[in-house]
Amino acid sequence: MLKFLKWTLITGLIGGLLGIVSLIGLYMYLSPDLPDAKKLKEFKLQTPLKVYSQDGKLISQYGEKKRIPLTFDEVPLQMRQAFLAIEDSRFYQHPGIDPIGIVRAAINLAVTGKKGQGASTITQQVARNYFLTREKTYIRKIREVFLAWNIEQELTKDEILLAYLNKIPLGHRSFGVGAAAQVYYGKTIDELNLAQVAVIAGLPKAPSTLNPIRSPSRAKARRNLVLKRMHDLKFIDDAQYQEAKNAPITAKRHGAKIELYAPYLGEMVRSYMVETYGREAAYSNGFNVYTTVPSDLQIAAQNAVATNILNYDLRHGYRGAEQQFNLEEVLTTTAENTEEQPLSNEQKISELIKNTRDIRILQPAVVNTIEEQAFTAVLKTGEVITVNWDQMKWARAFVDDSNQGAAPKTSADIVALGDLIRVFKRGDTWHLSQIPEVSSALVSLDPYDGAIRAIIGGFDFNKSQFNRVTQAKRQIGSNIKPLLYSYALERNFTLASIINDVPITQWDRSQGSAWRPKNSPPIYNGPTRLRLGLSQSKNVMSVKLIQKLGIRDSINYMTKFGFQKDDLPIGESLALGSASVTPMEAATAYAAFANGGFLVTPYFIERVTDSTEATVEVATPKIACEACENATKLIIDEFNTVDSLALSDQCMTDETQLAPRVISAQNAFLVREMLRSVITGGGSWANGNGWSGTGWRIANTIKRKDIGGKTGTTNDSKDAWFSGISPYFVTSTWIGFDNPSRALGRTRTNSNLGKEQIKGAESGAKSAMPTWVDFMNFALKDKPQQRKVIPANIKTIRIDMATGLLTTKTDYTSRFEYFIDGTEPTTFIDSTQSPTATKDTVEEQFEDDIF
Repeated sequence: MLKFLKWTLITGLIGGLLGIVSLIGLYMYLSPDLPDAKKLKEFKLQTPLKVYSQDGKLISQYGEKKRIPLTFDEVPLQMRQAFLAIEDSRFYQHPGIDPIGIVRAAINLAVTGKKGQGASTITQQVARNYFLTREKTYIRKIREVFLAWNIEQELTKDEILLAYLNKIPLGHRSFGVGAAAQVYYGKTIDELNLAQVAVIAGLPKAPSTLNPIRSPSRAKARRNLVLKRMHDLKFIDDAQYQEAKNAPITAKRHGAKIELYAPYLGEMVRSYMVETYGREAAYSNGFNVYTTVPSDLQIAAQNAVATNILNYDLRHGYRGAEQQFNLEEVLTTTAENTEEQPLSNEQKISELIKNTRDIRILQPAVVNTIEEQAFTAVLKTGEVITVNWDQMKWARAFVDDSNQGAAPKTSADIVALGDLIRVFKRGDTWHLSQIPEVSSALVSLDPYDGAIRAIIGGFDFNKSQFNRVTQAKRQIGSNIKPLLYSYALERNFTLASIINDVPITQWDRSQGSAWRPKNSPPIYNGPTRLRLGLSQSKNVMSVKLIQKLGIRDSINYMTKFGFQKDDLPIGESLALGSASVTPMEAATAYAAFANGGFLVTPYFIERVTDSTEATVEVATPKIACEACENATKLIIDEFNTVDSLALSDQCMTDETQLAPRVISAQNAFLVREMLRSVITGGGSWANGNGWSGTGWRIANTIKRKDIGGKTGTTNDSKDAWFSGISPYFVTSTWIGFDNPSRALGRTRTNSNLGKEQIKGAESGAKSAMPTWVDFMNFALKDKPQQRKVIPANIKTIRIDMATGLLTTKTDYTSRFEYFIDGTEPTTFIDSTQSPTATKDTVEEQFEDDIF
């Protein structure tokens, strides 16, 4: 027996030594091909592209892998304990390889003949997830063991555990526990309860089959196993264990936690990042893009566009239910829910629309009871709501865009049982609505550097990804007239120049018919000053102007504002807005009037950072700055070079940062004056000589004098515009149908839910201007009103309002007018008169006009 034991011991020692030598040899053989474990410290996790508002609200997230990298301290202790309990309870004791687990796996292989993964430690899983494949071969397993050993020499246990928790695949394209918390529960990891933590910890074994969304029962069983292991290891006490074990499975799929709805802006950023950095880098390098758009202005723009679109629908009638359900049949079914309890009638009805998508604020609902002048409907949630008469009586039957049926008298005239309808909530009141067919857009810029401050490309991005701000070239209508009038000022016309506002009839050889441009409304004032002509949008005056100025010269002039020459048709109709441009182009052109004559370039990205928040890219827009321009000229003239330090001392910029000047400061000032008159009008109403501009309604809401704008309506009201300026924002709004042949039509009722009004065509003032008013009223509410700054070489002279000639009268027939030095009239309406007004008396008598 002693001899046997001796030989057994010797054989064991020899076998052990041979094993160790073989293992060392195998390590030496494989080590040159093993990945460098040190790289794990530098490993960059693939994280998605995130887009933020200027004030840090998340707008969009792009990337195939959802990941939220965390620091060790950000991972709650219970989350760490849960994974240790179920995956590797001896993690902090073993050297990266668990001998007990290996023996267990070897016995399993010997008994069953099947390979398993039961021996893998967390360190081995890190090795596999970061460096190796998941193929089940002996050589891969050996490489995994050696690599795990190397990792343990280079990283601390906490670093290894964190690498595991940030990388592990957990289903639904979520990688790491931070992303899993968001995907399954819509929470940050520190907001999870114990039961939810255990669900996530149970996922690594089989993320698809143990998924709490796909297989709640399997997920619950796996969760309870995790909880049992945590209880056995004293990580949780009896009360915690029982409470979490009895908790229901609450997981459901959540997208990224979007804080600001701005999908058109998000798509603009995504496209730019892919084009600039490449698709793979853009989607996986963890870029954070901070846009120029503040969240409060974007929300105000959303509300303004949505309200105006819905009001348009109110004016044009109700198109009826989206779908009809047989409620009698639905309510007699015996369908049961997942808890095997009978469904209530409300639940049965809500099941019909559970997959019907909300369209922005419009929720789907099914009508389930009807009263004389009210009805109830069931939402997707099963909630029963009531729509009262005042919130539905607008719903005349839609006939076409210009005709609606008779006013309804009862609820049954509008809806029927089983109707799938749309509703929205305002305050505590539910309103009947419908999915709009009309489209709209809004863009607002900082006039001094082109930063986009709000952008709405359509009513609902999911319905249409077409960005009407940047992609929809539509006829601009009278929005183009300020550019034409600006060219007239360039050609020595003045605000007091007279154009005869009388009808035109001329033969159009190309059409073989007479062309008769008309004013809208068809009112003609005879000899009329330019200021009044633009403020009242006189079509005939614009046509006569372009005839005097020349069509091709006018086109060349308009291209200075950023318009494309190919979009400007060669014809006199150009004066009426036959050019096709985007809202972005319109806003950019108007910015030149607001900023003193410079062409800025719109931009929407303020800065880009990487996953560590290190700056990758910063915007360097060209600035509209007259003071800087003058400083640059002064320095170049004196020293024949640009002194950057001296220049930055004066206005914090240099010559290369200045936007190009396209019109003079004097020209821009005079156009601003005309745009202001569109809103404020002029003259003396008390003496019957007052007049209003096409935007007069604005003055009732935005009570300030440093704003101006211009309406725009195309033939047959197919497009309606309003573009306006202020010292802070330049905003352009458009409304129309995506089908350019469809007109906005006419209405029988206004947006006051049924109140009768005279039937009239949609127009820029009626259809587009309300959006501008709502947005700008919010945007300017905290901005101080700016006083008017009169450029050099501008004279202020009293003129006769009827003729534009000089006058010494001070009654309602006269007003002070601005002129570029040398262009002022030299003739008095009475040749015996002589001027008596001075600059001092002008400022004293006309103080109201200094804003």
